This record gives sequence, C-alpha cells and structure tokens, in this order.
Amino acid sequence: MIICFLVLPITVVFAVSVTDKHYLSLPSEGVSFQYYTNLLTSREWLGSIGQSFIIACVSTLIAGAAGTLCAIGCWRLSNRASEAIRLLMLVPIMVPTIVYALGVYQFWIDLRLLDTYTGVIIAHAVTGVPYVVITVSTALAGFDQRLEQASLNLGANMEQTLRLVIIPNIMPGIASGLIFAFIHSWDELVIALFVAGRGVFTLPRRMWDGINEHLDPTMAAVAAVLILLTVGLLFIDIYIRSRKTA
Repeated sequence: MIICFLVLPITVVFAVSVTDKHYLSLPSEGVSFQYYTNLLTSREWLGSIGQSFIIACVSTLIAGAAGTLCAIGCWRLSNRASEAIRLLMLVPIMVPTIVYALGVYQFWIDLRLLDTYTGVIIAHAVTGVPYVVITVSTALAGFDQRLEQASLNLGANMEQTLRLVIIPNIMPGIASGLIFAFIHSWDELVIALFVAGRGVFTLPRRMWDGINEHLDPTMAAVAAVLILLTVGLLFIDIYIRSRKTA
C-alpha cells in the first residue's frame, strides 16, 4: 500500500501526455498522441535525447570501470585504508547534489570544462562511481575466495584470475551498478544546470527550461518515456539478479 501510495501519483503523467489540449491537463474530449509525434519529430527534443544518451553511456562506462576496480581493490586489501577509500568513493552521493555541483562548477572554471561534453561526462561519472562500488562490493561479499585460490594454484596470474574468475562471478553486481549509474546520469539535472550551457543541452535541462518558459505537454510525453525507460532498466536488473540466484 505504501509503494502504491508513492508510485500511483506518477501515473497521472501518462494521462496528461495524451491530452488533446495545448497545455498541461487531462484529456477532455479524447485521447491524442500528438505530443509523442512532436517528441519524435522535433530537432530540439531529439537533439537533447541524443546528447543525454551519449553522456549517460560514456559516463556509465567510466564509472563502471573505475567503480569495479576500486571495489575489487578494497576487497583484496581488506584493511582500514580500504574502508577509508570505499567511504571516500561514496562521498559524491553523501553530500547534497547542489553542493557537489557548485564545487564542480568552481573547479571546472579553472580547467575550462564548462559547457563541454568532457566536463559533463566526468561530473556524471564521478557521481556514478558510488553506485558501482556499492553493488560490486555486495557481489564480492558473496564471492567464494576458494575459486580465486584455485585459479592461482592452477597457474593463472592475477590478471587472468581477475578476468576469467572474479569478474564473471560478480557480473550481476557490475551490471546492476552500470544500470543505476546510467539511470542517474540520464535523469540528472542539477549538475547539468551548473556545468552545461547552450552547447550541451541534456534532456532534463530542456525539460527544466520548458517548465520555466512555457508548459508544453510534450514534457509530459518525455516524462512518460523516461518513467518507462527507468522501470524497464530496473526490471532488467531484477532479471539479471534472479538468473544469478538460479
């Protein structure tokens, strides 16, 4: 009941997205898909979708590689230093987003990374690392270390053991981290408001500007698509975990 109470109000977005009015409202005379058509034919919306997709994919790959290696390294060390490093990796999601975005903005000014793909991707990758570290660390907690020892005893070096034994066994944790990092980057707004400008115009940024300038019902169609995408990725994550358990 609590979950339904929290989630059901979101479903109104789907009703508003098929409105027949020229403003945000529920349909009155009939259902219309004109705003989904507008979404698929508008250069501005498609451009923002493409930019968000590229940024999310690249930042997710960076976060996945860095977070996985960090989690494995901390798992291998298993000392106070590793715990401190793991805690440090979680800082980006522990501090308020506005504080992190303001710090990145000041730092990016000196590096001349404002309103660049590189600046936005790095900022998103840093905030995506904690999700990967958490999920991979959880997967490593259930990893049987005897498999690693057997691999080393059979003559495999550490690189081969990592690539052929450890990573395949923790792949569900890595996949979960990548999914959450992608969702975070795809939906992120605050960092985009500080770091991005007119050159890099992500989808959440365009929705934000649309709310401030005019309430175009196309935003409801975009929101509906984002909800479906997020839910779909979460179901993929659940499926991957269930396959591993089976």
